[in-house]
Amino acid sequence: MEEQDSAARPGTKAKDFGKLKHGARARARFGVRCEHYRRRCKIRAPCCNQLFPCRHCHNEAASSLSNPNDRHELVRQDVKQVLCLICNTEQQVARVCSNCGVNMGEYFCDMCKFYDDETEKGQFHCQQCGICRVGGRENFFHCKKCGSCYPVGIRDNHSCVENSMKNFCPVCYEYLFDSIKATKILKCGHTMHMDCFDDMKKQNMYRCPICSKTMGDISVFWKLLDEEIDRSYCHARGIPIRGFNSLQ
Repeated sequence: MEEQDSAARPGTKAKDFGKLKHGARARARFGVRCEHYRRRCKIRAPCCNQLFPCRHCHNEAASSLSNPNDRHELVRQDVKQVLCLICNTEQQVARVCSNCGVNMGEYFCDMCKFYDDETEKGQFHCQQCGICRVGGRENFFHCKKCGSCYPVGIRDNHSCVENSMKNFCPVCYEYLFDSIKATKILKCGHTMHMDCFDDMKKQNMYRCPICSKTMGDISVFWKLLDEEIDRSYCHARGIPIRGFNSLQ
């Protein structure tokens, strides 16, 4: 069922007007075309002086330019201007629109120039990382040697690798430190995207691409391998195996 517009509800406060549930009609009305965040403003990229829903939208567009020399990334801290999607007023970065008074993002970080309505993500700004993270501040600690926020559960039992997150994923080569994809911290201390880690496991690849150490508990893999060897041995000799059809 399509969500009703906030404007249609009596008593709606100015800062709450236009809070989007992001149904098809709402997206069409307010011009929201962002696949990354829900917000009520666009940012003006100072590097190319164009408006984008978010920095990721900018980077995706800039990285697809035909001329490699024109490709670039937006430095989030450099953003100075935003455009309110409710009243179409361009203004300096702030939580609340200076014209219509709408709250342009339930979560707002003045340092990162970051807006997001989905506060259930648990956004927080890490001073040492210098960027915003998700997952709840209470669930993370900043490892100075690794140079990034890690889950508190591995505070005392992870292998430190200097600036391990300030590197490119060894599988897809995307920069890890500010990636919006989930990251896997290996036993050896090296890091990669969780999706890339899962893809490696599907290919029966269990060693870190950087140091060749095993990436975790592979006892299940060895058990499956032993069973496969046993099956191959018995099949080659026509020996029946419980649970499998013997060769005829």
